[in-house]
Amino acid sequence: MKKLFITSLLFITTCTIFAQKQGEWRMRLRGTYVVPDASADITTIGGSVDISKTVIPELDFTYFFANRFSANLILGTTKNKVTATNTSLGNVELGHVWLLPPTLTFLYHQPLGGDVLPYIGAGVNYTVFYSKSFSDPVTYISYKNRFGFAMQLGSDFDISKKWFINVDIKKILLKTKNTVQAAGATVYSDTKINPWLFSAGVGIKF
Repeated sequence: MKKLFITSLLFITTCTIFAQKQGEWRMRLRGTYVVPDASADITTIGGSVDISKTVIPELDFTYFFANRFSANLILGTTKNKVTATNTSLGNVELGHVWLLPPTLTFLYHQPLGGDVLPYIGAGVNYTVFYSKSFSDPVTYISYKNRFGFAMQLGSDFDISKKWFINVDIKKILLKTKNTVQAAGATVYSDTKINPWLFSAGVGIKF
């Protein structure tokens, strides 16, 4: 019995340590629900900001540079409607803007048996704002590209030797500076976007 216990323990330990070997790649394609947790400090007219929720496709690539440790590059882009709320002018529609937020995180993976692989990690995000659109009374708007801090939690669930299902949650701490010209006035704001990203999808190992 003692010998069987030791053998089983060694087997479990070996599976846990080498479930993801150095040099392994994983790719995931997910549907992602983006939920901004937005607020703003707006000069002159006061108020805050509302940024619309959206659903996007998201692609990521994971490389295991050591057993249990990986680097994860996350790619996706979002289109959001922006509204200045509760200002002295009421609610002001600021149009739409696209966000391109490539994110690099470093993950620690802790296998639970042979088929379940949860992970946790953190990293950096750089968000580019592009393709702005607006209408009267707004005549100009700018967004400053910014770095942000990213946190990530999720798990892979193997369904075969190559394929797996993935669920994932990310929080990005992101803020930007805005300049808005409307009705002959120029307004500046510091805007916190701070989105949550809730994802589910499929992946492949290679």
